[in-house]
Amino acid sequence: MTERLAEVSGRIETIRQLGTVVNAMRGIAGARAQAARTQLEAVERYTSTITTAIGTLLAATAMPEPVRAQQPAQLLFCAEQGFAGAFSEHVLDHAEPGAALFLLGTRGLMFAAERGLKPVWSQALPAASAGVPRLARQVAAELYARIAAEGIDRIDAVYQSWRQGRGLEVVRRRLLPLDPADFPAIARRNPPLLNLPPGALLASLTADYVHALLCQAALHSFMAENEARMATMAAAHRHIDQQLQGLELTRRIVRQDEITAEIIELAAGQAANGGPPTG
Repeated sequence: MTERLAEVSGRIETIRQLGTVVNAMRGIAGARAQAARTQLEAVERYTSTITTAIGTLLAATAMPEPVRAQQPAQLLFCAEQGFAGAFSEHVLDHAEPGAALFLLGTRGLMFAAERGLKPVWSQALPAASAGVPRLARQVAAELYARIAAEGIDRIDAVYQSWRQGRGLEVVRRRLLPLDPADFPAIARRNPPLLNLPPGALLASLTADYVHALLCQAALHSFMAENEARMATMAAAHRHIDQQLQGLELTRRIVRQDEITAEIIELAAGQAANGGPPTG
């Protein structure tokens, strides 16, 4: 009986330690999600500014209508770490057959291999959202190199976004070529003064726009992954609480049984000695 009580008490202590780890992971995920959310607001304002500039330029510059892509590619933003539920699987569900796949996220790369998907390029995600701009530059350089070498003529980003009250949502967004529908032409009474040829200016703005979209997608994915991890840790915490309640009840029962057994043993000893039980 004493051994069982020690076993239950040891189990309770182990689960409490696990609960401490779960709470720490939940707190770290919450802090990372909040940091990404703050940075995302700035990036979205920056993207809006570039969108307006391109729209203003398109009012005076013709852009060819997009044609059906012959060499499509996808940039998939998956999970970098574990304990995020089916985060990567939901993104990989949108992998387009025949498209060249560029994959971000170490954890996602493992799930892609299980599905038989072979990305042409992969990269780990930064541990903190502050590393997103550098990542965006690396991704853009790789995409441009592949476009020049392999003739890729359409690139879509696929990532998850976290919406308050709605949870995770998979988003698919065009990176290249630019879609005129995304840039409503902004006509002005006095057209802006241009110091560069319209084509060169549009190319420069396009590069800035793609970089901004990459930052935006990465931050959305980073925030969503950590929100998913928070939800997973919250579920784990509830399960731990339930286990602790059950084990505490078991420990009380075992302790009562132990006390009862001791009383019976004392009573039996007194009876064997021929004396009345004391107390």
